[in-house]
Amino acid sequence: MRFAEAWRVALDALRANRLRSMLTMLGVIIGVAAVVVLVAIGTGTKQEIEQQVEGLGSNLLIVVPGEVNLGSAPSVSRMDLSDIDAVSKIVGDRNRVAVTVASGETVAAGHAQTFASVNGVIETTPNVFVRRLARGTYLTRSDVDTQRRVAVLGWSVAHKLFGDRDAVGQQMTIAGVRFRVSGVFEQLGQSLGIDRDNEVHVPITTAQRLLATDRVDAIAVNAPDRDEIGDLSARIIAELTRRHPGTRFSAVTQEQILGVLGDILGVLTGVLAAIAGVSLLVGGVGVSNIMLVSVRERTREIGLRKAVGARPRDIGVQFLLEAVLLTTLGGVIGMGLGIGAALVVAALSPVPAAITWWSLALASGVSAGVGIIFGVVPAQRAGRLDPVVALRTE
Repeated sequence: MRFAEAWRVALDALRANRLRSMLTMLGVIIGVAAVVVLVAIGTGTKQEIEQQVEGLGSNLLIVVPGEVNLGSAPSVSRMDLSDIDAVSKIVGDRNRVAVTVASGETVAAGHAQTFASVNGVIETTPNVFVRRLARGTYLTRSDVDTQRRVAVLGWSVAHKLFGDRDAVGQQMTIAGVRFRVSGVFEQLGQSLGIDRDNEVHVPITTAQRLLATDRVDAIAVNAPDRDEIGDLSARIIAELTRRHPGTRFSAVTQEQILGVLGDILGVLTGVLAAIAGVSLLVGGVGVSNIMLVSVRERTREIGLRKAVGARPRDIGVQFLLEAVLLTTLGGVIGMGLGIGAALVVAALSPVPAAITWWSLALASGVSAGVGIIFGVVPAQRAGRLDPVVALRTE
């Protein structure tokens, strides 16, 4: 039998039982759509997190006391402001070094108040991290040196305290201490689960006095060159260890953060795809069952074809093509529904979704593979039928 004719016969067989064919494809449609949607959500989440990490700045190196492990409690910092000059000498440029001390505090203006993350920083922070102002000016070296009580507000903090009014120049309080607003950041949204718009930046010297501490929680460095990050990290840690004997320090880069998060999200995407694959498995079982029923119903047709010269291989290929056609059509419809569902999810919810070519190739390949795997047994059974016995079947 010619291959083209086999396809035509397979299409005729499916058209003859349209309702049964559609119900048989339903399991494959649901399975493929689920694979496309879940992989799109996993991939979109991974891409968004990568963009958020890269959006913090370029060639970043963050040094903290203790070990950097997920789930571990942060170590008490023994770093202080004198470490800024030591690290700046190693980097060669103070503008590439930023430090922070952070605390959650109540901020208020008039009758409005909110709880925000108060970060004590130095004037170099916008040079190290990507932070742009919507209005006003950022902190200056003079503000840090003189412990001036000025603050730069995140977008949501400014909106909660001052509404539609211009916050620049207004008075506010942090933990009951009066500050003047010098600037407002551009709206950023969430980054790595942290609301970047719910931050308040004040001079680190002022924050230390407010919090009654002299510690520095972390030091961030914007390396001049990506290739220098490893050497720079080793030298900074060695210097800090020398300055603070008995304290262990760790350095983490953007690549390391992306690597850890990428591995976690990659496993999550794989698990989601595997869960969706169960639907494809169920759909494949349904295809195999229906094809076995089709073999039984068309026993006389098989016997007649063998009687006029059809080989067992021709009969087997015929039924295998029907199974593959069922799952392939189901896969195409499922991909269309999956793409549509992913676009709707991305448009109407905060959950990101990204359609990738490999997920569509995987879905189409798996759907065709399901047809081959679950169509083999019915095809072999049809090919082994004895023509005499088949022709006698009522």
